[in-house]
Amino acid sequence: MRAVARVDLGALRHNAGVLAAAAGGARLMAVVKADGYGHGAVASARAALDGGASALAVAAIAEAEELRGAGVDAPILIMGPLLGEEVARASAARVALTAWTPEMVERAAESGVPVHLKLDTGMGRLGARPEAVDALAGAAERSGAQVTGVMTHFATADERDGEGARFFHEQLVRFRGAATGLRHRFPGADLHAANSAATLHEPRAAFDMVRCGVALYGCSPFGTDPAEHGLRPAMALESYLASVKTLRSRDSVGYGRTFRAGRGTRIGLVPLGYADGYARALSNVAVALVGGRRVRVVGTVSMDQITVDLGPSGDEAVGDPVVLVGAQGDERILAEEMAAWRATINYEVTCGVGARVPRRHEG
Repeated sequence: MRAVARVDLGALRHNAGVLAAAAGGARLMAVVKADGYGHGAVASARAALDGGASALAVAAIAEAEELRGAGVDAPILIMGPLLGEEVARASAARVALTAWTPEMVERAAESGVPVHLKLDTGMGRLGARPEAVDALAGAAERSGAQVTGVMTHFATADERDGEGARFFHEQLVRFRGAATGLRHRFPGADLHAANSAATLHEPRAAFDMVRCGVALYGCSPFGTDPAEHGLRPAMALESYLASVKTLRSRDSVGYGRTFRAGRGTRIGLVPLGYADGYARALSNVAVALVGGRRVRVVGTVSMDQITVDLGPSGDEAVGDPVVLVGAQGDERILAEEMAAWRATINYEVTCGVGARVPRRHEG
């Protein structure tokens, strides 16, 4: 294979256990949207459930249908918006919907679909603003909707000091006040707000259930080393040396000649590129692992290929394995490190691994 994304299911189960423990008495809802953050939704869901999760969350009806089609029977919440005909599909898939307007609640009630009422406590995206919460609850009561949850989403849970931390606590106070009133009107509803970051650093945000995504896959929600929280990265992105050639001083490599050798050196070609999710922004910035050592990615990342500087001497040869994310020998490259090279977040690193890179689930 040109490249492979190895997914350690044992790491997923371990991380689910870590998050379930951090949640205290609250239940764990594992977020497996976006194909399990690039890890494979069905395999990730099963591993998370084996590791301690009791429910799943996705963003779209097709994601829920994929899980049901694979025989996954756990409760599923669709967190994103649905079009009219998708509500009927949600009923057939036996899932719950997220609702934040009276019209959405009424449509769900007509189809017999349970709802989680979403409150906007400061994220500014989906959710009922404080002045609209009473109308939302009234619509649920009048329509006879089955309200099984009340939820919100934090904007700055990954910021542990400064203005972001203060805003996180403002949201927490707002949700606690509004949700307590709704709990009296809908006594069977689960309250949930905490994402991975809140679950790991603020026990007061756990309520009845926590919704964890990125940490489930062994990535730190704070952009630091996942080991600080006992998490194990689940994905390794690997390829191989397809060519090794010698360059003379001042020879160039790749589009635009963005790398010119300052000395004689050997260049290894690795057959993956931005079409596989290895971003062009990594050109002349990233490193890869070859033979247990770090080597520079040089030249412009192209659609299907990257090149690495192997140095003037060594015994690397065609067929040798190359690690882009993961460990080799005593060295490792974390998704967090690659995210820093790209000026982005670790979520985008794993979600961005292309569809033509097969996922190999192990353990």
